[in-house]
Amino acid sequence: VMDNGPEMTSKAMFLWSQEFGVKLHFIQPGKPTQNAFIERFNRTYREDILDAYIFDHINEVKQLSEEWRIDYNQNHPHKALMGMSPMQYKQLGFDTT
Repeated sequence: VMDNGPEMTSKAMFLWSQEFGVKLHFIQPGKPTQNAFIERFNRTYREDILDAYIFDHINEVKQLSEEWRIDYNQNHPHKALMGMSPMQYKQLGFDTT
């Protein structure tokens, strides 16, 4: 599921999807709520990583992204977990899978 941005509607994306058997599903133009999970992720990642640093090399982006991913998936409070981090939620005996 994706929006109708130029990076997603290019011929290269279409050919890639054909080669790997991926079915592309586009949301309606102007309806970002139809893809709310990825829109939320994109905003959070952009604010926390891409807008927060100046990078000199792609390896810096990869390293910070990996550190951010681990922190987000273990320590970051999530509304869906009653404001707790996944680790806090798990420590209380809830299943995080």
